[in-house]
Amino acid sequence: YGGHSSPIVWKDTVFVTGVDEGNERRMLMALDRRSGEVLFERVVLEAPLEKVHKLNTRASSTPATDGQRVYVSFLDEDEMFIAAYSMQGEPLWQVQPGPFKSVHGYCSSPVLFEQLVIVNGDHDGDAYLVALDRETGATVWKTPRENKTRSYCTPLIRDINGRTQMMLSGSKCVASFDPRTGERQWILDGPTEQFVASLVLNKGLIFLTGGFPDKHIMAIDPKGDGNITDTHVRWRVERNGVSYVPSPIASGDYFLVTSDGGIATCFDTLTGEVAWQERLAGHYSTSLTAANGLVYFLADDGVTKIVRPGPTFELVAENVLDEECRASPAMSQGQIFLRGTEHLYCIGTAQQ
Repeated sequence: YGGHSSPIVWKDTVFVTGVDEGNERRMLMALDRRSGEVLFERVVLEAPLEKVHKLNTRASSTPATDGQRVYVSFLDEDEMFIAAYSMQGEPLWQVQPGPFKSVHGYCSSPVLFEQLVIVNGDHDGDAYLVALDRETGATVWKTPRENKTRSYCTPLIRDINGRTQMMLSGSKCVASFDPRTGERQWILDGPTEQFVASLVLNKGLIFLTGGFPDKHIMAIDPKGDGNITDTHVRWRVERNGVSYVPSPIASGDYFLVTSDGGIATCFDTLTGEVAWQERLAGHYSTSLTAANGLVYFLADDGVTKIVRPGPTFELVAENVLDEECRASPAMSQGQIFLRGTEHLYCIGTAQQ
């Protein structure tokens, strides 16, 4: 099945979504992590295929799980479609919490917080954020967004100085909300119109990179209230190497990003000074990932460059997968799970 959603791993099971375009079906699959054997396939939704950007698919939203249920997200014509399944593939509930219209198609990966499933509904109509009850799918809260502007960012939820914050960019702003109520805590206007890459938190700052039409990298102090546009930006960069689609990553003292065109940059987290900038071959869509002090840059052509963050560029390894990859890798128990356009790969030491 096609799709750019990333695999997720819970203990010995790998979950992944896909699309059977010939039959207009959106799918959920579970595989055994040791053998790759398909444990089950479920048709989540049968609906007409929506129009998508050439780099998008009808199965781009990554599922989420809490070990009790698996939550998936698709588009049913012009309605967001969220469903929950048991870990054995039994359907539990499905809801349509709001509309979603975008000339680029759909992608909104659910995130889990306490008893909630939270989904970003930034789109070209009446945009919103919505929280659903995990057990029933009922809407717990729904917060409108001021601007009718598509964005594809996944909310970042963290406890900062004793306050739980849900932060995301989109709707022509960066903002923080109380994930329990949907009430907005602070807002930073701009710095651009549309966002795809998600936020990163490190050393007390959140970082954004994006978007369209203006591209920026910003470090923001998230401890404010109200409108913090003029008071809480700690550093800001406008230069080559800003990403639009790939989400950045922070590792130790460094913040790393790659442009869609393959210009990788490593910044000092606190100052914004550039430690190094290197042109990597290829085009990039996947989010940067980190493990064991290393950062993984996976290009669309299936080539992964493994880099050690530091004051100078250090390429640790380069691995070639002879298949296109536009889904971000998942890492679990010393193994890397990579979704190509034709196969799902598990790379690492075999587990008994």
